[in-house]
Amino acid sequence: RDPDVLDTWFSSGLWPIGTLGWPEQTDELAKYFPTSVLITGFDIIFFWVARMMMMQYAVVDQKPFDTVYVHALVRDEKGKKMSKSLGNVLDPLDLIDEYGADAVRFTLTAMAAMGRDLKLSTARIAGYRNFGTKLWNAHRFAEMNGVFEDSVAAVTYTSHTQVDHTLNKWIIGETARVREEVDAALDNYRFNDAANALYAFVWGKVCDWYVELSKPLLQDDAPEAAETRQTLKWVLDQCLVLLHPIMPYITEELWQTTATRSKMLVHGDWPTYSTAEMLDADADRELNWVIGLIESIRSARAQMHVPAGLKVPMLYTDMDAAGQTAWDRNEAMIKRLARVETLEKTESFPKGTVSIAAPGASFGLPLAGLIDIDAEKARLQKSLDKLGKEIGGLKGRLNNPKFAASAPAEVVAEAQSNLDARQEEADQLQAALNRLAELG
Repeated sequence: RDPDVLDTWFSSGLWPIGTLGWPEQTDELAKYFPTSVLITGFDIIFFWVARMMMMQYAVVDQKPFDTVYVHALVRDEKGKKMSKSLGNVLDPLDLIDEYGADAVRFTLTAMAAMGRDLKLSTARIAGYRNFGTKLWNAHRFAEMNGVFEDSVAAVTYTSHTQVDHTLNKWIIGETARVREEVDAALDNYRFNDAANALYAFVWGKVCDWYVELSKPLLQDDAPEAAETRQTLKWVLDQCLVLLHPIMPYITEELWQTTATRSKMLVHGDWPTYSTAEMLDADADRELNWVIGLIESIRSARAQMHVPAGLKVPMLYTDMDAAGQTAWDRNEAMIKRLARVETLEKTESFPKGTVSIAAPGASFGLPLAGLIDIDAEKARLQKSLDKLGKEIGGLKGRLNNPKFAASAPAEVVAEAQSNLDARQEEADQLQAALNRLAELG
């Protein structure tokens, strides 16, 4: 036997100190032992982690680490362990070549929920590549609107009172809210929660809503143009800072190409602002009312199959003071984004009106004459009947004791997932049918 070879499990137990030069008292040993966090998979807790803990107490009488983060095992999209013989291995280097390192990193982070395996699929990675493209396009939009010109000062916000317009106050508060959410998730090793919070904020709040709602304010003749450019510049910078630990490459590239910086993003300071100082309650309430109304109108239009480009009139029976203020201040944006032509008060909604609920207000879309109600009912019922047959077949399989007992676990899980998806789709179709029934 080679005298320099240690038994596998014995050597693994010595890993925290053996790699740092022990038994010599090296600089590396003084600096890196004991460490703080050990990251590992659950399958080697006994074989490796427990041995390291016991061995360090026995040899150097010290605890080697304070925290053990047990991550998920990566499997294929059907839940099978990756194996060369099965041919289901996804090579990280191939994925990086096709989708980019940031997309692969974000996918693994967003799916790294505690206590479960990670089912990796190329479709999921492609989706997060699109997320990177969305971030890039937001910066292109800002660049085309003069946000990164030298004349636009780089402002460091410490309070929402530094801006006047409600939209800008709202996004500053939303940024502070997601910063706190991300910090809480990282402190608790819930990396998937941090990634998903950033995804919802960057794509949903910033790209879908703030960028869209800011377009009229960025016109050169708008009185809020200078303030909105400064705010958009700050918000996009915060997006880069908060995303950098998960997507280091695209964020560093955008950081260095959009403006002259004093240092690289990787060397930047992590933000510490809070909602207590950055959130404006009135602005938050107003903009969330506006966004909720637009989403409700869009949802009703989609359910009723109203042509996307058609502008429709809207009615209301009552609206409280807060709702009236929110409408008055954001009327142009609501009409443009929800494709609403006019708003008129009425005592009661006429037949053929789809109701739209909003806090403190009751709206309605009079669709009689705009859509063929009978044809829509027939279309939805046909789709619902087809789904009903599929749901019945899937339930029959899952309720069959022979199928549950003999089919592989991943096949049963896939059948249950298909049933859940079709049931959700059927519920949406039924809701649309119920709305049509109200129209007469």
